[in-house]
Amino acid sequence: MLCKLAWGNVRRAGRDYLVYLLTLTLGVTVFYAFNTISMQVDIAGIDEKGLAQVMGSMLGDLTYFLAGVMAFLMVYANNFIMKRRKKEFGLYQVLGMGRGRVATIMALETVIVSVVAFVAGIVLGVGLSQLMTFFTASLFKTQIANFHFFFSVHAFNLTLACMLVMFVLTLLLNLRAVRRTKLIELMGAERRNESIKTRNPWIAIAIFAVGVVLVGVAYYRLLRDGFPLTATDSKLQEAMNQFGITTAMVTVGTFALFWGLSGMLIKLLQSLRGVYWRGLNMFTVRQLAAKVNTVCFSMGVIAMLLFLAITSVTCGMSIANVMNENLERYNPVDVSQTYAYYTPDTLDYYKEYVNPSEADRMVLADSTVDLYPAWHGKGKSAGNNDETGKKVNIADVAGEHVQIDSYLSYPVGGSNPSVTPSEMCKIMGEKLPKAFGGSNADAMGLYVTPASQYNKLRQMMGEEPVHIGHDQYLLTCDMGGELVDMYTKYMAGGHALTLGGHELKPATDKSDEDTAAIANSAMGSNPGTVVVSDELLSQLNLQPYSSSLLVNYKQGMDTTEADESIKYTVLDNLLVDGKEPGSWGTFITRSEMYAQAAQMNGLISYLAIYIGFVLVVACAAILSIQQLSNVADGSRSYRVLAQIGCDDRQIRHSVMAQQAVFFLFPLAVGLAHSFVALKVIIELVSIFGNMSIGGTVGLTCAIFLAAYGGYFLVTYLMSTGMVQAAIATRYSE
Repeated sequence: MLCKLAWGNVRRAGRDYLVYLLTLTLGVTVFYAFNTISMQVDIAGIDEKGLAQVMGSMLGDLTYFLAGVMAFLMVYANNFIMKRRKKEFGLYQVLGMGRGRVATIMALETVIVSVVAFVAGIVLGVGLSQLMTFFTASLFKTQIANFHFFFSVHAFNLTLACMLVMFVLTLLLNLRAVRRTKLIELMGAERRNESIKTRNPWIAIAIFAVGVVLVGVAYYRLLRDGFPLTATDSKLQEAMNQFGITTAMVTVGTFALFWGLSGMLIKLLQSLRGVYWRGLNMFTVRQLAAKVNTVCFSMGVIAMLLFLAITSVTCGMSIANVMNENLERYNPVDVSQTYAYYTPDTLDYYKEYVNPSEADRMVLADSTVDLYPAWHGKGKSAGNNDETGKKVNIADVAGEHVQIDSYLSYPVGGSNPSVTPSEMCKIMGEKLPKAFGGSNADAMGLYVTPASQYNKLRQMMGEEPVHIGHDQYLLTCDMGGELVDMYTKYMAGGHALTLGGHELKPATDKSDEDTAAIANSAMGSNPGTVVVSDELLSQLNLQPYSSSLLVNYKQGMDTTEADESIKYTVLDNLLVDGKEPGSWGTFITRSEMYAQAAQMNGLISYLAIYIGFVLVVACAAILSIQQLSNVADGSRSYRVLAQIGCDDRQIRHSVMAQQAVFFLFPLAVGLAHSFVALKVIIELVSIFGNMSIGGTVGLTCAIFLAAYGGYFLVTYLMSTGMVQAAIATRYSE
């Protein structure tokens, strides 16, 4: 009996449950599809070790967070649906049904809606996960060799667990609402607007002003201080504390802004008589005022979540694009091997903090060594340190190669660099780029390298050599963005450099970032190098800092085979007169860096899309359900308007105006927060290259138009349908 009644109620009230059901279904679909990533990676033929486990774990943890966000919003939205059903529950009790049975009917309805949403979501999720496999393959640049239908038990169980938590939480709150509400409140719910607390307009204006000030100051602090990513260890905690204060200010300011804005706008419109008395504006303002006690908090939460969604999608995917665009510049050769020389600071550190006995075999490097003949050793098995005994020699795979030696800008045994970024900026009258913030750039100074090595690298990359005279210099940097701009501006201004007592003039007016890399890397290997003539360098007796051997494989050699032949090489210690002048550093192949970049791009893209889509849908859903409930609660008012002669067009315009306020105000605040945050992020990323967010913003806007705007359109159409149904009964009462 109760089951039949509950099923009939769900079928009859299908329109009331439509948005709620749609949102739950989308949530289940996305939760399941994104948590099948580990199986998608396997089917797509991506054989990177541990990638499937890492992505699966990260997306799984993120699912719990997003499920919590959706549960909070869906429970909040469910309260509005309960208001729509209050009169119905009151009729049940008038007819003699006990509260326990009413609660049972409500529980059964919740079960039915949840089961339908879960089943539909799983079916759609299974289909979406099959399609996402091809998207995964395209992100990681692989070909699907053996595609087959798959079903993930892990994703199913994880989605079911999240749904059960949301179901139980929603059910408990629904039952609590039914049991605690008095019969008189249930029967009279349709005729009551929300009680309006009297608010002094000057208090509302003051709180609104406080919110604006807090948000404005937070914007200023963020634009001034940026994100605490470049702070040194000694200043990191302070920077984090300041960032926490900024975050708290913008959060509190957002809620204060909405609290004060609602009351202030109502009083402002009431004071504008010409506007207030025009058409149905008085009725529209009254309807907005009726909900003033609930919209403040919800609109503040939605604005912050929309900010998070916009920023995560735009920023995440744009950063991934910047990394991919610069990848070729960062990795100019098939393989590179670095060697770091011991300096006075290095020796002092080992003697004091590491192992004094090890320092006995170290010697201060006073000259560079030839790495090409020294690069040989024993191979070892993949995944462990067991040496195979097989000798490995770079000459077996090497074709074109060049060694880039980097020196510090002070003589052997010295400590004060001759060329520093701060001094260069001081000469130009410019501020030090943020890229150097928190770094030891001034303590280290710029590197110095010989022109012959630089020109050989240019020739390997198909570029013409650059002539650098005895009294000339060239500045290079492969990190792009503001660093290259600074070096280019310095040379274009004709500014001289003093190195070892020699005054040097710029050899050109432009820093070429495309031929500046001194080793393969993920984010750049050359923050700034002074290229001088070999003759001058030999006279300066500068302190060697590092050497990098850059190698292209022999023509016709398979890259994969060449990588594998030297990938697990254990290099022998390089000795000069029985002493170590340095130690072997980073070994990186270009294919390895491309694979890592593809993994990072795929992971960032998935996380950004996942977070953005779920948050936008959740925010749009709560607004949609809230507005539908408001229209249902005000159906009697719309019927009265029709009875006194208001035409349908005016009534529809009133509904549109109310819903536009609720949908657009949080979006406007979220966009404002996002623009400020993205400006700071763009400046931060400009350290490594010019960040273009045009394409990503276009994609983000398309997603928002499809999701947020779609919910707004559906809400308006359903609302006008409910209003028309209420108006149609004008002559029956």
